[in-house]
Amino acid sequence: MKKVIVGISGGVDSAVAAYLLKKEGYQVEGLFMRNWDAALNNDFLGNPTLNENICPQEQDYNDALEACKIMNIPLHRVDFIKEYWDYVFTYFLEELKKGRTPNPDMLCNKFIKFDLFKKEAQKLGADYIATGHYAKIINKTLYKAHDKNKDQSYFLADINKNQLENVLFPLGDYTKPEVRQIALEIGLNVAKKKDSTGICFIGERHYQEFIKNYLRPNPGNIINVETNEIIGTHTGLMNYTIGQRRNVGISGNSKRHYVCGKNVEKNILYVAFGDSEYLYSDECLLDNINILEEIPKNITVKFRYRGEDIKAYAEILNNKEIRLKYPDLAKSVTPGQACVFYDNDKCLGCGFIKEVYKNKEKLWYLS
Repeated sequence: MKKVIVGISGGVDSAVAAYLLKKEGYQVEGLFMRNWDAALNNDFLGNPTLNENICPQEQDYNDALEACKIMNIPLHRVDFIKEYWDYVFTYFLEELKKGRTPNPDMLCNKFIKFDLFKKEAQKLGADYIATGHYAKIINKTLYKAHDKNKDQSYFLADINKNQLENVLFPLGDYTKPEVRQIALEIGLNVAKKKDSTGICFIGERHYQEFIKNYLRPNPGNIINVETNEIIGTHTGLMNYTIGQRRNVGISGNSKRHYVCGKNVEKNILYVAFGDSEYLYSDECLLDNINILEEIPKNITVKFRYRGEDIKAYAEILNNKEIRLKYPDLAKSVTPGQACVFYDNDKCLGCGFIKEVYKNKEKLWYLS
């Protein structure tokens, strides 16, 4: 009997993944990862500050323990707090300092779930590891899940081919409602538990209040991108995203406006008024490329998890950069974001946005 170690998070997806594998005849054990110290944080001066009720991680562990008892499978626990800080959170902060848009979930998959977790599972005698991700592996190749609304191949695109070996995604052919129904039918305690959203280490707290614990607030000018006028003061570039329309910080101006760019060197936040022309681009340069499968010239790409599939032409400049052209235009393509490559449902890999262009000119306000 093959042994599978399942990453049990305390949510419904991972629990049902474990149940399905046990039903198939595998020897199943769970492993709960503690990646974040929910109690202790530091303020921007480096002083420790004790905060309660930041992240319901202990409740997640208790839920995971109860779910495993119901399914009659053992649950192990491992702490990756230091590793998560070193490989994921530090990168997250450094990217924010550069005015970029980091994706900690992708790094967590690359360095924690499909590396350290896998090694820990092997110590427990695992033949396979499994998670509750909505994705598929067919002939050692990553594919989108059946449920396109829940597909998580975007977050898996930065892991390498070796990390996909001996990995099972039991939910690949299920929809979320079907997973909930299975959980209800077998009486799982997490059957109706709300899905976690947002960035895991922030939890339910206000983003800006959380970031203030780690990055010193650095206010600067908000400038009208068309007139170069100062029209307000921002609270720190890390608090804004490209395309943001609410809570920008322009008082006394009721005109429709949005964040269209940042200049980290000069600490400027650029804002445009009216339609969204400053958000659109037709070309970008990608670096930090991860290739899972051969990349043809004509592909589709996703610039964000919930983004639409966009037809693009890929030019591999070297093994380190790819130039993408997408004549139908894309909205809010942002430096630091991951761009994931697809051939229909097959995931080909990803790159990270370095520069953005329109009509062959670099968008200067996205420096």
